[in-house]
Amino acid sequence: MKVILLERVAKLGQMGDVVDVKSGYARNFLLPQNKGLTASAANIASFEVRKAQLETNNLESKKEAEDMASRLNGQQFVVIRQASDAGYLYGSVTTRDAAEAATADGFSVDRKQVVLQAPIKELGLHMVTVRLHPEVDAEIELNVARSVEEAELQASGKSIQELAAEEEAAADFEIAELFDDLGSAAMDDDDQPSAASEPATDES
Repeated sequence: MKVILLERVAKLGQMGDVVDVKSGYARNFLLPQNKGLTASAANIASFEVRKAQLETNNLESKKEAEDMASRLNGQQFVVIRQASDAGYLYGSVTTRDAAEAATADGFSVDRKQVVLQAPIKELGLHMVTVRLHPEVDAEIELNVARSVEEAELQASGKSIQELAAEEEAAADFEIAELFDDLGSAAMDDDDQPSAASEPATDES
């Protein structure tokens, strides 16, 4: 199916290009999202009339997107989730979660703008792309943790595996200290003379 593009579409073409795509892709994505029109003679003629205005609108929206990208790029957003001790989430972090985290921090991001290759299923820091405009992307970082305190530790550069290892080492150290204390207490008891072993006194 031939479609004339009304804006740049990644891996497909630039505004004004007539491209041949699968009919399902055109009907389910390009046409309903106003990214393209069926390439009929009437639509091509209509596009030529509207081309200057479309290009102006595109430049304006691109400028706004670039301004937003300059503020959004490199930002880190915390997403709190329940997870196993091994760091695997009970569920996953989706495009909606990423958009809501960014919006909660004052950035207007729609989940349709968030690009995830696959749902996030582990604790840690994850780089995510936000497509603000067909020609403008921003990169954000999602800090997925079980608590705000854990998120702060992850932000400082510690992984969930390192945190777990530290907690385990601390627990082992506490147990070792406990046994040392018990051992010392037992030795102190052994050093105390028992009543049976005290020398008898001659009272006669």
